[in-house]
Amino acid sequence: MDAIRVDATGTTGAGAVPSPAASYVGIDVSKDRLDLARSDRAAVGSFANDQAGVAAVVRLLAGLGPALAVVVVESTGGLERPLLGALLEAGLPAALVHPGRVRYFAKALGVGAKSDPIDARVLMDFGRLASPRLAERRTKNQTELADLVACRRQLTATRTQQLNRRSSTSSRAALRSLDAVIAAVDKQVEALDRRIRELIDADDDFRHLDKLLRSVPGVGPTLSATLVAQLRELGDADRREVAALAGVAPYDDRSGRRDGPRSIAGGRTALRCVLYMAALSAMRFNPVIRAFAERLRAAGKRGKVVVVACMRKLITLINAMARDDLTWDQLDVVKKLTANH
Repeated sequence: MDAIRVDATGTTGAGAVPSPAASYVGIDVSKDRLDLARSDRAAVGSFANDQAGVAAVVRLLAGLGPALAVVVVESTGGLERPLLGALLEAGLPAALVHPGRVRYFAKALGVGAKSDPIDARVLMDFGRLASPRLAERRTKNQTELADLVACRRQLTATRTQQLNRRSSTSSRAALRSLDAVIAAVDKQVEALDRRIRELIDADDDFRHLDKLLRSVPGVGPTLSATLVAQLRELGDADRREVAALAGVAPYDDRSGRRDGPRSIAGGRTALRCVLYMAALSAMRFNPVIRAFAERLRAAGKRGKVVVVACMRKLITLINAMARDDLTWDQLDVVKKLTANH
C-alpha cells in the first residue's frame, strides 16, 4: 500500500485520511455569539462576538501551536470579518467557507438538525475532511477596494430596479420620485468610481495589475476593479482553477448511458456577472475572442454556450497575463493571431 503523505500542517492530500495528531476547529458566527468546536474536545465552547470574545478565541487557538491544522469559519454576511481578521493577524490557519457548501456537506453526513453548536461541529468536520483553502490576510487597501466594488455593484442593481419600475409606471408623481432616486444613485456611483480609481492609482500593486488588465480589448474599469478586488488568486491559479473561481468551469452530467450537457455552477457570482458583460464586448472588439466565437458558431454551438466559452477564454488569457506579467500586446497568442492575419 502507498504511504499517505501528510504536509506540515497535519493535513493530507485529496482522498487521504487526516492525521489524528492535528487539531481542527470550527467556529459558528452569529450576531452575539461565537460557538467553537474542536476535534480534540467533545464540548462546544461559547464566546461573546465582541472584541473581548474574539481576543479570547485567538488566545485559546494560539495555545494549540503547530497542532492546529485549520480554523473553519462560515461566511455570514460580514459578521465573521472581525474574527477572521484577528485569526489571520495572529498567523493562525483560517479558512472562510461558503455556507452552501457546508450545508451540502452536513446533508451528506446525515446531519439534519441545525443549531449553532451543531453547525460549529459540522464546520470542524468540514475542515478535517474537505481540506478547504486557507484564507490570506488582506491589506487595508484590499479590504476597502472590495467594499467599494461591492457597494457599486449593489447600487447598480438598485438603479436597474428603479429603471424597470419606471418603465411600468404612468403616475407623474411616482415618476418624479423614481427619477430622483435614479439621479441620487447615479451620483453615488460616480463618486464610488472616483474613489475606486483613486485607490487603485495610489497602490503600486493595484495600479500595475490594472494596467495589464486594461490593455485587454473588452476589459473596462469595472471588470478590472472587480478582478483586482475579488480575484486575488489571479496569476497564481492554473487555468482550470481560475475558471472555477470565476464560475465558468464546465461540469459533466453523465450517468450510465446518459450523457447530459455540461453546465457551469459555483464560483464567485458577482465576478461572473461582470465577466459576462465584458465577454459580450470582447466578442465584438477583441480579435482573439472574436475569432474564437466565430469558430464556435461555425461549429454549430448555441449562443449562450459561445458566450460562456468566451468568458472562460477571456479569464484564462487574463490569468496568463498576470502570471507572466505581460500586457495584451505581449501575449504569445495575440502575436500568433496577428502573424496569421
